[in-house]
Parts: sequence; C-alpha cells; structure tokens
Amino acid sequence: MSSDEILLKELKILFVEDEVNISKLLKDALSDYFFSFTVANNGQEGLTKFKKISPDIVITDIMMPKLDGLEMTKKIKEINEEIPIIVLSAFSDKDKLLKAIDIGITKYFIKPFDPEEVLEYLIFLAKKLNKHRIICLNQHFSFDNNTNNLFEDDKLVNITKREKQFISLLIENKKDIVNIEMIKSRLWNEEKITDERLRTFIKRLRAKTSKELIRNIPGQGYLISPNDI
Repeated sequence: MSSDEILLKELKILFVEDEVNISKLLKDALSDYFFSFTVANNGQEGLTKFKKISPDIVITDIMMPKLDGLEMTKKIKEINEEIPIIVLSAFSDKDKLLKAIDIGITKYFIKPFDPEEVLEYLIFLAKKLNKHRIICLNQHFSFDNNTNNLFEDDKLVNITKREKQFISLLIENKKDIVNIEMIKSRLWNEEKITDERLRTFIKRLRAKTSKELIRNIPGQGYLISPNDI
C-alpha cells in the first residue's frame, strides 16, 4: 500500500447526491480507498449524517430536494468552519456555483466529472489534513482528529464513543465555551438529558483522563485546555 493510500484509508467521506447513477459511479470508483464512504440522498439527510459520523471531507451536489447543497454547506460550516467541502455542479448551476464559492467551498467539479480527477484532489486534501491530524491538548494529552482517539503520553486512553464525540466537540469550538444545551443536542440528539446526567458523564471522563483536561465554566458550559490548543 502506497503512502497516499494509507492517508486515504484514515479518512471518512460523506457524499451527498440525489442522482442515483452519479452516486453509484463515485461510490464504486472511490469507496474502497477510504476508511468509510457514506452516501446521503439529499441535503437534509446529508446534514443528519454529517452530525452523526463527523466526516473529514464532504462532497456534495448543489441541486437537491429537501435541502439544497448550498444551504446544507452553510449549516455544516456553522458546525465546523474548517471542513473541506467539494461541490459537484452542472454548467446550468453557474449562479449557484458562484454563491457556493462565496460561502467557502474548497473545490468544485463540473459534471460530467472524471472520478480519477476527484481522487487526485482527495489525495491532495488528505496530505493537507494529515498535517493537522494530531492536536496537543496539553503537556500529556493529545487527540487524533481522524480516528477520534485520545492519547496520554502516547498511550491510548480507553474512552467511549460518546466521550470521543464530546472531546471532538470541545476541540471543534477551540477557545469558545460550549454551552450545556449544545452538548446535550450533539451527543444525545433528541433524547432528553438532565444536567445531573451530563455532570456524571463528564465526571467519569475526568476520572479516566485528568481534572485539568476539561474545564467547567460555572453557569455557562465547558472548555478543553483553552490555553494550550
């Protein structure tokens, strides 16, 4: 396996496309290269899956039912401003494509596109993302953005999937305080969670890691090592 293939194997891709033929073409051509290649059929489904799987790269069509690619992109950028988003566009979508560029897409391909060209660009992105993969949280703890694994002095810390999502959410917001309602919404979706259950959840995570790693701002929310990231 080449170094490029190794980098791709660590990435999660979300592909949002309502045209079944195009969706199948790209998935058949590219899915084996990646850790996961998730397909959504419209913008609303794309947004839901984005929140669920936290992909590394999003590829999306513009014209889709329920929620178009532009509106979905705006909502995704509100969650993660840095996420690379590749747009697939028809020539007839010229005005919408210009809007997509304005809201911060990373790259666009005009249909019909060559899957090999898309793959080449994804390799370029993979190399770029790899440079920002490991985040040092403080002197002892680091977090792998690709795998969502937490390390203490280079040793893997055994934490749950939800605990990984929580740390990822705090890192995503960097020096901002993440309020309690956002934490409940992102980690438990529609499930009703009491403040006491959230405090217990965080207490358990601190017991596995360090009291200094996650900081409570009374009455506001939580931060993760704000002085160190």
